[in-house]
Parts: sequence; C-alpha cells; structure tokens
Amino acid sequence: MGYYHCLLLILVASILHIHGAGGQSLNQTCDPADMEALLAFSDSLYKKDAGLVGWGSDSTSCCSWAGVACDLGRVVGLDLSNKSLHGVINSSVAFLDGLVTLNLSLNSLRGSAPADLAGLARLRVLDLSANELSGTFSVSDDGFPAIERVNISFNSFVGPHPEFPGAANLTVLDISGNAFTGGINASALCVAPVEVLRFSENAFSGEVPSGFGLCKALTELSLDGNGLTGNLPSDLYTMPKLKKLSLQDNQLSGILSNALGNLSQLVQLDLSYNGFTGPIPDVFGALRSLEFINLATNGFHGKCPASLSGCSMLKVISLRNNSLSGVIDIDFKLLPKLNTFDAGTNNLSGAIPPGFAWCTELRILNLARNKLEGQIPENFTALRSLSYLSLTGNGFTNLSSALQVLQHLPNLTSLVLTKNFRGGETMPEDGITGFKRIQVLVLANCLLSGRIPPWMRNFENLSVLDISWNKLNGNIPPWLGNLNNLFYIDLSNNSFSGGLPESFTQMRSLISVNDSSEQSSTDLPYNQVSSFPPSLILSNNFLVGPVLSGFGHLVKLHVLDLSWNIFSGPIPDELSNMSSLEVLNLAHNNLDGTIPSSLTKLNFLSMFDVSYNNLAGDIPTGGQFSTFTNEDFVGNSALCLLRNSSCLKMLESGNDQPHVTDNSVQITYIMAEVGFVCGLLMAWNTLFFARAWRAAYFSIVDKFFDMLYVLTMVKVISLRRRRIEVTRS
Repeated sequence: MGYYHCLLLILVASILHIHGAGGQSLNQTCDPADMEALLAFSDSLYKKDAGLVGWGSDSTSCCSWAGVACDLGRVVGLDLSNKSLHGVINSSVAFLDGLVTLNLSLNSLRGSAPADLAGLARLRVLDLSANELSGTFSVSDDGFPAIERVNISFNSFVGPHPEFPGAANLTVLDISGNAFTGGINASALCVAPVEVLRFSENAFSGEVPSGFGLCKALTELSLDGNGLTGNLPSDLYTMPKLKKLSLQDNQLSGILSNALGNLSQLVQLDLSYNGFTGPIPDVFGALRSLEFINLATNGFHGKCPASLSGCSMLKVISLRNNSLSGVIDIDFKLLPKLNTFDAGTNNLSGAIPPGFAWCTELRILNLARNKLEGQIPENFTALRSLSYLSLTGNGFTNLSSALQVLQHLPNLTSLVLTKNFRGGETMPEDGITGFKRIQVLVLANCLLSGRIPPWMRNFENLSVLDISWNKLNGNIPPWLGNLNNLFYIDLSNNSFSGGLPESFTQMRSLISVNDSSEQSSTDLPYNQVSSFPPSLILSNNFLVGPVLSGFGHLVKLHVLDLSWNIFSGPIPDELSNMSSLEVLNLAHNNLDGTIPSSLTKLNFLSMFDVSYNNLAGDIPTGGQFSTFTNEDFVGNSALCLLRNSSCLKMLESGNDQPHVTDNSVQITYIMAEVGFVCGLLMAWNTLFFARAWRAAYFSIVDKFFDMLYVLTMVKVISLRRRRIEVTRS
C-alpha cells in the first residue's frame, strides 16, 4: 500500500511541475526582474495583439500570461509563435536569464535580432523563423553556450552565415530563406555534433567546401537554391548517417562520383537543376533506404541506372530533362512502393516496360518527349492508383487500343497524349465507357480525323479539353458546353464547321460567381494547369454565323479566340460584360459594323485583334484601347482611327477574305470625288493589289508630304472604293 501512495505522490508532483512549466496559473510568484523584462518586450510591439491578452493584468504572476512558462517563479519559456505580433524584439528579452526556449516564429517582427540573445546561458531552443527580421546575425566565440536548436529561417538576414563556435551541443541549424552571402564554412559548422544543416534559398556562392566529412552525425544537408558552383568534394560522400542531401537549383557541374554509393543511409537525394554531366553512376544497389531521387534538368547521358531496381523503398524517381538514351532497363517489378516516375524529355527508346503494371501505388507517370514506340501495354489496367499519365511526343500507335486500356483506370484524372498516333488514325466513336474521373484530356497534334466522339459527353469532371491541331470535322456538339466543370477548350486548327452552339454561352464553370474552374485547376499537374486561364479557343476552323451575344454571360472567361473563321455580323455589345477577359481575338473573319465603345470597360484586356474584317467607323478610345497598335486593326478599309481630331482611313489590304463595306455613304461624298477618279485610277489599282508598293508609297508620303495632303489622298481613295462597292451592290 505504501508503494502505491508513493507512486501517487510522485505523479501529482510531476503534474504540478508540468503545469508550472507550461505557464498555467498556479499562483507562482513571478520574479520581478522577469516581469519587468516581459513588460518592456510587450511595450516594443505596435499593438497588444490577441497573443498578449492578459499581459500586465496580474501584477504578481506573469507565469499566468499567455505564452509564458515558469519553473519556480522564473520564466523558462516564451512561446508567442503565430500571434500576429508586429514591432521589434526588445533587447530586454536578454534579461530573462533563466530562459530555455524562445519561440517568436510566424509573426511580423522586424528590425534586427538583439545581439544580447547570445548571452542567454541556458537557452537551448531559439526560433525566430518566418518574420521580417533583417541585418546580420553574428555570434561571438562564447555566445549561446547551451544552444541545441536554432531556426532563423525565412527572414531577411544578410552577410556571412552565423557560426556557433561555443555551442558544443548544437544539433539543428536552419538559416534557409534569407539573404546570407559568401562561402560556407563547413569546418566551423562541424565542430558540434550537428545533425541538421539547412542553408537553402540564400545567396551563397563558391564551391561546396570540403569539411562536411567531419560532420559524422549529420543526417540532413540542404544547400539548395543558392549560387554554388563546381564539382562536389570527395568527402561529401563520407558522411555515414546522411539521410537527406538537397543540392538542387545551384550551378554545380562535373561528373558524379561512384562514391555516391557509400551513402548507404540516404533516403532523399535531390541534385536537380544543376549542370552535372556524364553518366548517372549505377551504384544505387547499396542504397537500400532510398525513397526519393531527383536528378532532373542536368546534362546526364547514357542509360537509366538499372541498379535503381534494388531500391525497393523508392517512391519517387525523376530523371526528367536530361539526355538519357536506350531502353528503360529498370525492373519495376521490384519497386512496389513507386509513386512517381518521371523520365520526360530524354532520348529513351523502345517500348514502355510492362513491369510498370506491378507498381500498384504509381500515381504519376511521365514519359513525354522521348523516342518510345509501340502500344500502351494491356496490363496497364492494373495501375489502379494512376492519376496522371503523359506520353506526349513519342511514336505510339493505335489510339483506339490505348483508350480501351486506359479507360479502366479508376483514378486517372489527367491524360496527355499529344503528338502520337500520327499515322492517319481516326478518333474512335464508340467502345469507350470509362474515364469517370478524367479532368484533363489532351489529344493535340495527333493528325486525327473524324469527329468529336459522343462518349466524351459522359466526362462529368472534365475541366481541360485540348484536341487542337488535328483533322477533326463536323459541327461542334451542343453537349460540349453542358459539361459543368469544363473551363478550358481548345479546338483550334481543325476543320470544324457550322455555327457556335448556344450552350457555349451558358457554361457553368465560366458564369458562376463561385468559379469552379479555379477550384478544379488547383491540383491538376498538366503543365501547371492551374496557371491556364479559362479559355475558349476555336481559331483556324470553318465556323460560320454570328459571334454570340450570350458570350457576355461568361464573366470568368479570360481568353476568347475566334480568329481565322468565317464569322459574320457585328461584334456584340454584350462582350463588354466579360469582366475577366484578357484576350479577345476576332481577326480574319467577315465581321462588319463598328467596334462597340463599351469594350473600353474591359479593364483586363491586354490583347485585342480585329484585323482583316469589314469593320467601319471609329476605333474606341480610352481604357485598354490606348495600348493597342494599328496592327490590331489593319485590313478594315472603312475603319477610322481618331488622332489629333482627324479620321485616318486605315487602308491595309492583303486580306484574302471578302469585305463587306458600308452601303450608307451619302451621295454628296460620292459626287465630291468624281473629279479625282480618272487621275487616281491607275495609282489606286497599283496600291491596292501590290502590298509592297503600297507600303513603300505611304512611307514616302509620310516623310515628304504634310498631313493634310495625306488625309486628302487617303480619303479620296477610300471614298472611290465605297462608290464602287455601292455600284456593285
């Protein structure tokens, strides 16, 4: 019985100690000097934010204040992370000489870090990350004697990186996301038993120094996002406990050593976005713990290292954007945990390895822009987790078979097959019932014939459809505009005919206030599709009829391209309601009437082209129209540009489409030009049919004649052309 009483007393004492250390109000008497230091700290903040509620209300127990932890009345912990604090760090914090933990991260503190912090003899944890601190962060020889963990990442500190020569127990140093410059002193950093060094996203230069081999306890070395150059030092391969090596996004070069195989504990290796050359060392058989390898965007050549087959823990392999060649020799049957394989933009050849089918956890497969050929393996139906597949720019054949196989992948959301099946294949019209979760479908530049297949109408989740640069024909089916999530359509460079379906004016993802297109596009991996503007691209077809006034409902549409078709009629005034529109291209059609002045309300319009139509009247002024050039309006013989209170006829021919001109020319203007007709007939014919002569002529006129003469000549020629058109009509 006495044993249990003793155990209970110990438990109660432990709970009381924990509560006291946690800053809970247990009527501890706060040390007066500590209270004074805390009040001085709070006085340096711009406002008493929610994180400091209650500070100063209790004049005897600062241990009950938010974020304050005490032990026997002394402040041992100050945790005010993510409290929306603004202001500077008062040096009075350095008077809290019992402080063990100081965490001011995730605030908006500015100014410098007080140098006196280095005198806190008991401080073990310092976290000032994610603020707006600046200046240098220097440490004296005897500063921070007890420090174990330092995190000053994501500030604006400058100068050389801090060293902690007197910190015998330093294990973690994170200075990433600052503006530190100069070289890296590896030897000084490895005096302590440091385990983690994060120097990412700074401005360090020079070579990766020798000396890291002294860090025998180092498990993570992150030097990515700097300006480091040269080869890797040999002792970098001698750290027995290293698990993470991140050197991506530098300017490193040279050939990787076979000694890479010595890092037997390596879990994550990232050397991407550098200038490494030569073959990839085929030494991964000893790296049994490797889960992540990224060697993308270098100059590696030779074959894919077959020894990766021995890394059974691998989840991510990225070899993208190198010069690798030959067949893919990796035995994917031995990689059951593989989640991502990206070997796009190389020179790989042969067929797709059927072993991929054993990677049942595979979600992302990118083999785009290689020299692969053959058909999609039938056993790909086993890839039940696959969500993204890109095979762009290879030599695959038999689209019908490919779709028959891939339709059975229940989680496939993005399928990109651009520039394949270019042997004269036809878009299959039936036999496809799957793709229930497809969001991105790209079959561009495959030279496919046929029509838009009816099975696409079942793609309820489709957000992006690109079937441009094919030989598809027929009418655009009305059901295409009824797909509720569709926000990007590219049907350009085909042979579609007929009018625009009215359903295009009622696309829910483009008229809804809660823009489903933005939500749908957030996580799509196809070429960062989240950056794709909601678009309707129908250029280079044979579409006819009017530009639909209902397009004005599409307030979320960013790009409307109807150029190089046979649309006729006026430009609808309702287009001015497309408040998000950035690009409006109506060039090379048969549009007539005037340009609606209301289009000046389109505040985001950065590209506007109505060249080579039959438009007349004045070009609107104001708004974004002040940024457009004459090239955006040429080829409209009756279009006027108001400058200096004059109307200059834009006489630019060369348009191979017929022009419809204004038949309401007053008879007085026709009679006024009769006297000039005979003398100008030959000159006009020459200028109209010879574009080079016309350009040279107007260049000379602009240089050697005054503006009045130019206006007179151009007006007369234009009026004569109007008379001829009136006579013909």
